[in-house]
Amino acid sequence: MGEKSDLNANLCCHATGDPQVDTAVYQWMTWDRNPQTRAQIESLVKAGHVEELRRRLCSRMSFGTAGLRAAMGAGFARINDLTIIQSTQGMYKYLAKFFPDLGSRGLVVGYDTRAQETCGCSSERLARLTAAVMLCKDVPVYLFSTYVPTPFVVYWNNGAQISSPHDKEILRCIEESVEPWPDSWNEKLPDSSALRSDPLQEICHLYMEELSSLCFHRELNSKTSLKFVHSSFHGVGHRYVQQAFKVFGFPQPIPVPEQKDPDPNFSTVSCPNPEEGESVLELSLQLAEKEGARVVVATDPDADRLAVAEQCKWKVFTGNELAALLGWWMLYNWKETHPEVTEFKKVYMLATTVSSKILQTIARTEGFHFEETLPGFKWIGNKICDLTKMGHEVIFSFEESIGFLCGSMVPDKDGVSAAVVVAEMAAYLENKNLTLNQQLKNIYETYGYHISKTSYVICNDPPTVKRIFSRLRNFGGENLYPILCGGYNIVQVRDATTGYDNNQPDQKSVLPVTKSSQMVTFTLQNGIVATLRTSGTEPKIKYYTEFCAPPGERSVSRLLEEELKRVTAALVEEFLEPDKNNLIPRSV
Repeated sequence: MGEKSDLNANLCCHATGDPQVDTAVYQWMTWDRNPQTRAQIESLVKAGHVEELRRRLCSRMSFGTAGLRAAMGAGFARINDLTIIQSTQGMYKYLAKFFPDLGSRGLVVGYDTRAQETCGCSSERLARLTAAVMLCKDVPVYLFSTYVPTPFVVYWNNGAQISSPHDKEILRCIEESVEPWPDSWNEKLPDSSALRSDPLQEICHLYMEELSSLCFHRELNSKTSLKFVHSSFHGVGHRYVQQAFKVFGFPQPIPVPEQKDPDPNFSTVSCPNPEEGESVLELSLQLAEKEGARVVVATDPDADRLAVAEQCKWKVFTGNELAALLGWWMLYNWKETHPEVTEFKKVYMLATTVSSKILQTIARTEGFHFEETLPGFKWIGNKICDLTKMGHEVIFSFEESIGFLCGSMVPDKDGVSAAVVVAEMAAYLENKNLTLNQQLKNIYETYGYHISKTSYVICNDPPTVKRIFSRLRNFGGENLYPILCGGYNIVQVRDATTGYDNNQPDQKSVLPVTKSSQMVTFTLQNGIVATLRTSGTEPKIKYYTEFCAPPGERSVSRLLEEELKRVTAALVEEFLEPDKNNLIPRSV
């Protein structure tokens, strides 16, 4: 009776009139000990923002293409102290069942520099709370003493990101572990527990040691006249990229002074994402011009992705273009270091299905293996682990959103290693009187021009997204997909959400079905491949198009670009209906 009275009293203080929301508010106010996130929920209740409360409190984070992702802030659907504690408790419950030796195996915890002052939330604080949850259950914790690149932190026991069925089971365990344990809030526990250790020096040493296996021309590197500028985008990358360049024998890259130190507010950029191109690389390009540096490398805030620009009226390479260069470079050096091998039966390259087909084209010519995965490096990482177990060697992998992995030293995208590999490639080409852009054109001359376009629209209304993709699946009637796009016949449809593929004998896609996200791919009669998909981390509908030409057709590349632009515009207008659906176009 007393417990029910307490519930009623609490709901009276925090009542909205909606029973589901009121119950969720009560749970939040009962469990949350962070005064700033408590105040956010109280403020929303007082202001009567019921729908915002529903969005924040009546759903939970789920695994997307890159783990549990959400904005920082109050609510069960956001990242904050309470949801990290709940998630870690669920993780503990699952790990304890899956690994009987968890008490000796332990858990690695890393963090970056991101934070949100308004909710008293920082990556470091969340890491300490994560450690506290595990330590209070006598699980050893390897908690880094400072911020590190994402590639330093392994995920599952194979090093790759968590995938099915583990993700679903972990979510179920989280839902069964929502009430914080007494010691879960003790963020000081990592300072006093004998079960906590700091892996920073050992991991950094091992990483740099293994990184040297990707260095093929150290003597040339030390003599190059090329200068490099590096931006860490206010994140973790500065000290680690500096060390990586030293490992390869290079002089230190010139850091962008305004961006080399951590700043959770990302105060010098409109968007802390180097993938956005020249508009967010302005300080880097200005410094390069001032210092006479020809190549700019920019790592994103957690240093797992890489953007590259070259001074030649400043060419900012797309992820697909950079992959063509890195794929060529890794194959060239693999051949140089394996002169006795005439066949490439055990050599693989990987890419996500929305990325350029350039590696597939090179593989057909050169004889190595190429495989596609679903979007997200978790699929690539686990594929690398599977292939390695079978005795194969994956020498390069990528996703078009500037995520690259040279070799397979970590089964995840790695901006630090990719940055220094690009530097060595540029130095080698400089010695041959070639630029990166000239070599890219050479690759296209040899294997055929692969012209691609990638962009997105923003949609903050999930029902609208669902309606858009439902319309595609019933475009010409029930279960009838579109048959035309931009005036061209659509000859193949592959729907990774439903598992449909009209190009397969049984009409079932060979890619895994992903019912939790939307992705449909169309192949047109003229050879253009176009994909529409929802982002696994942001409220975006992304679109990807590519035109692949036969080798040697350089003279028609401009015509191909114009045709691709026209068909891409038709794809967006006909299938997404941006005006009707109030979609927000890309702004940078």
